[in-house]
Amino acid sequence: MNQDIYIKLLEELLANINEGIHFVDQKNITQIYNHNMEKIEGMDAKVIIGKNFRSIFKDIPEEESTLLKALKGISIKDNIQRYQNKNGKEIIALNTTLPIKVNGKILGALEISKDITKIKKLSDELIKLQTVNNEIGENLSYCKKSKYSFDDIIGECPKIKRTIDLAKRATESDATVFIYGETGTGKELLSQAIHYGSPRKDKPFIAINCATLPETLFESILFGTEKGGFTGATNKMGLFEQANGGTLLLDEINSIPIELQTKLLRVLQEKTVRRIGGVKDIPVDVRVISTTNENPKDIIKNGKMRLDLYYRLNLIYLELSPLREREEDILLLSQKFLNYYNRRLNKNIKGLGKEVEEVFMQYLWPGNIRELENVIQSNMILTNEDFLTKEFLNINWDENFFKKKEKKEEKEFFIKVAPDSDIDIDINIDESDPNLLNNLMAKMEEKYIREAVDSYPYNLSKAAAYLGISRQALQYKMKKYNIK
Repeated sequence: MNQDIYIKLLEELLANINEGIHFVDQKNITQIYNHNMEKIEGMDAKVIIGKNFRSIFKDIPEEESTLLKALKGISIKDNIQRYQNKNGKEIIALNTTLPIKVNGKILGALEISKDITKIKKLSDELIKLQTVNNEIGENLSYCKKSKYSFDDIIGECPKIKRTIDLAKRATESDATVFIYGETGTGKELLSQAIHYGSPRKDKPFIAINCATLPETLFESILFGTEKGGFTGATNKMGLFEQANGGTLLLDEINSIPIELQTKLLRVLQEKTVRRIGGVKDIPVDVRVISTTNENPKDIIKNGKMRLDLYYRLNLIYLELSPLREREEDILLLSQKFLNYYNRRLNKNIKGLGKEVEEVFMQYLWPGNIRELENVIQSNMILTNEDFLTKEFLNINWDENFFKKKEKKEEKEFFIKVAPDSDIDIDINIDESDPNLLNNLMAKMEEKYIREAVDSYPYNLSKAAAYLGISRQALQYKMKKYNIK
């Protein structure tokens, strides 16, 4: 072949192939550096050709340089390298580096580089999608096993009773429900109770925590994928299709990317979904319940949710109070967990010790019901006593996590009761007692409580109302003063 033709052919080949080509001679001087290698590494061939490549790529340690290894006769094939090019762009390249020999003598090293950044990232996303799908599968099987009803929700607090009443009314329609409550207040339990109390109870209940989903996979997980939509895509139903006829719980709804919220709004309005890569709309009949542990006003104010989507999701609004505002329910819930874990752990723990009761009533419970359950479970595992003790209480003992309810209650108690009371108090006073005032107040309190309980012997609720305190607080004080 004519040498000129050969050179021209080589030039065209180097300029048009998809791979980057970098050739250095035995003195480390770059002789060939084609256009695609410029694009991959963010470099200018004019700066590199004719220069010692070691002076250009100073950041690469000698022992990691594939070109230097090839110059020593080592062939490296299909080596995936991840690095930042000179423009700061992350590159993932598939490289093959070979020694070039003539008559057994190494004349240089040739590196052939293919930019697989997009392919590798897509592959990683598919792996993530498969992982999430597996997790969703676990969630689905969990939801089939765990069927909570309104009977599982314990509470005497007026706020929780009101919420349960509204939730029961919500079972009579297919309207969207929006539940706000701090972490650990029982949002999923309430969601399941609504589902299993509704005509949809025999259809799927699917719960997904939006905060755990990779942002790039939201759309494919919610709406599904169609084969051919992108490399590696298969025909797969999204959560809306899987929940067809039933209920879809979108936990931590405020984590859904704002750009995806428009598509979610369309699904709620049109009652159809279109898979990624699909061309047809698929009808779906799904009731959506969404939850958040962040105040809805703050979500809207901070731009985390479209206002039109919020209105669409919020046809029925329910709020779960934190445990610190449900004093009446702390000991009730404690007894429920004691009974449950006695069965699970094959124990016979009779109840909370007096000191533990006092701590429970003063603690702020930042983790709410979930924290209460965990504290009781861990204590029951460790103790060998008949009653739970402070020794194994796994809580945050920082004073910021406590409030002095006793003093506040005493103040309210005397304000409400003392002015109207005509109880005759016969107390022996020791003026030298340093705790005279506290003891005097305790004696007065005990007298008032005994009077109220005697007046309403079979109705603690009326006795508590007469005293101006909660029923739970009255029970606590009756134990304190050993009033039967």
